[in-house]
Amino acid sequence: MELTEQAIQANAGQRRKMIEEQLLGRGIKDLAVMEAMSRVPRHLFVNTSLQHRAYGDCPLPIGENQTISQPYIVALMTQALQLKGEERILEIGTGSGYQTAILAELASQVFTIERIKPLAKKTKGLLEGLGYENIVYKAFDGTYGWRDQSPFDVILISASTPEVPAALIEQLADKGRLVAPVGGRETQDLVVITKHGDRVIKRKMGSCRFVPLIGKFAWPEEE
Repeated sequence: MELTEQAIQANAGQRRKMIEEQLLGRGIKDLAVMEAMSRVPRHLFVNTSLQHRAYGDCPLPIGENQTISQPYIVALMTQALQLKGEERILEIGTGSGYQTAILAELASQVFTIERIKPLAKKTKGLLEGLGYENIVYKAFDGTYGWRDQSPFDVILISASTPEVPAALIEQLADKGRLVAPVGGRETQDLVVITKHGDRVIKRKMGSCRFVPLIGKFAWPEEE
């Protein structure tokens, strides 16, 4: 997928407005996160019919019963990762690829897993078309993690899970950070986990609502 510079630069004003109205004043202080969100063309990660709503303060459907998270939640989760630029990140749930792109702007390498194969293929094409070369893709059950590439400095789970899968905590490096929405199918708490040797420290950042993480060690697929 070839994307012109004009397409990428389109809506730059809306991105600035998004940052000013939705992020500043709501606890988002990481300048690198805001700079990344000012660069990534969010409107390209939603269906054409919804592009006029891409910079609104709300999640949007992207097909396959999945959503793109609202900008504030993306910023909040990314800020909680405390990225410095050299991290190797594991992302569970590629989805639209918007969060993936933000992570790729801020870290050394992103390993991203998406269970839904058509969505994984579409998103890979979009991100490659945007020129990202530091992303590695896998279509698989993300609750297993990516053991042969572990340990990871950071893990981000972008779908709700009743508990953080043990495999993912095992694959987190010492002093690594993991962010995930944890709780029921309807509402969750956004949780930050820090690993210190055999100890795991958890901190809640507030309530949220994500689509369920479907997999062997999370939610079963509804019939």
